This record gives sequence, C-alpha cells and structure tokens, in this order.
Amino acid sequence: MSNSGGQMWRATFAWRGTQYAGWQLQSNAETIQARIESALSAICGVEGRIPAQASGRTDAGVHAEMQIVSFRLPVDRLPRQVVAGLNYHLPDDIVCLGVEKTVENFSPRQWTKEKLYRYRILNRGPICPFRSDYVWHVHQPLDVASMHQAAAHLIGQHDYSSFRAAGCSASTPVRRILDARVYSREDDELAVDFVGHGFLRHQIRIMVGTLVDVGAGKLSADRVLEIREARDRRSAGSTAPAKGLVLVRVDLLTGPRQYDED
Repeated sequence: MSNSGGQMWRATFAWRGTQYAGWQLQSNAETIQARIESALSAICGVEGRIPAQASGRTDAGVHAEMQIVSFRLPVDRLPRQVVAGLNYHLPDDIVCLGVEKTVENFSPRQWTKEKLYRYRILNRGPICPFRSDYVWHVHQPLDVASMHQAAAHLIGQHDYSSFRAAGCSASTPVRRILDARVYSREDDELAVDFVGHGFLRHQIRIMVGTLVDVGAGKLSADRVLEIREARDRRSAGSTAPAKGLVLVRVDLLTGPRQYDED
C-alpha cells in the first residue's frame, strides 16, 4: 500500500516477545511488525500491507513495556476506534496502549531521544515458575557492587565492537550510553539498566553477560574497561538470554534528529 494520503498516527504498544522472532518482518517467522500491520489492514478493511515503523528493532524473545510505532491509515478513524480495533485483531500478548494523530513527518526512529532497557536476573537456587519467561536464572551468587562498578566503564560514547554480535548491520560500532547501573530488587532479582539512543545487535545482552562474569568473580570490574577498548567480540562474555530483556521506555524529541547512529 502507498504511503501517500491518509492520516499519520503515533501509537504506544506493549508486548510479550516470547513467541515472536522480534519486531522486524521476516518471511519465515512470526514477528510483532507482521501482527500489527495485519491488524491495521483489518481495522481499515483493506487488503495488503499498511506499513508500521517502530523506534527500533527488538530481537527475538525480547519484551516491550513501551514501544512507539507510527503508521498511516487510509481511512478516517477516531482514536478510540483505532485502539479498540487493534486490540480486537491482535493476540493477547500484543497490546495497543494508546494512539494519537501526529504530524506528517513523524518518524519514531528519527524522533527518539533515548530508550531505557532493563535486564532482569533471578539470582537464587530455585527457579520461579511465574517468572521463567522474563528473567535469566543465575543460581551462582553475584556480587552486585562489583557489577555496578564495572557497568560504569560502559557509560559514554565509545566503539562497542567488543559487544557487537556477528551479523550486525549498523554502519558504525560507535554508540553513546547515557547511564548504566546494576541494582538489587525484591524477590531475589537483580536489574541491569541501560539508557541510550540506540544499541548494536545484541549489545545489551553481551554487556549483561560480561557483567555477570564480573559478579561471579570470573572477571574484575576494571577488566570491563580493557574489554571495551579491545574492540574484539571474543574478549567479552557470553550473550545473555533474550527473555530477560525488556524495553521499558522510549522518550521522544520534539522533532527529528539531525544525525542517525544506525
């Protein structure tokens, strides 16, 4: 379907990513984007694709408490009709939280100021059957203070090649992380928070895997600085499971950025 004509919308979605191969359309797997675009076509009564754009891709198995998505509808609808229609046609693990009409040049990717990603770790012996799809279960005790100290080496604008997965299509490995912290939560959980505009493929999960090695005593906190400066994926830790990662928040600018990190 053509992008010309119709009204541009901005929507907020949340989803449980367990059953999906990430956000982006794929020919041989179920994705979040495919589900949303199918629901958009259904509420408009049209055949073919109504394109939807998110503020960024999420990997297979990654969850979102808040993701910003834009789309252009070829028919007139009220906001309540769009929300109700989307949620009627979407599965229970993908939810539209709200929509509003927006300006013609709105692009979630270009208007993103920063994102907050959180990684959850269950740090105890027994698993939790109610959280098994949302946490990485690490039974070995972890030193939270050392992990937090190590996370400080991941803040700033740097070349993050050491934390970049194979197959990453980004044009540059340079990214800017505004904040990184590790802290204890209730019920035997640890959380690792990262704030930045954008991240490389599997970057957060590789950084978390490296920080867990610090917490387990396999690496010193200062070793993370050396790993970052090595710019070599082989020097970093393993990639943490996708199920522990959630996109918590997307903050927007008042207009498009003048640069693109991707």
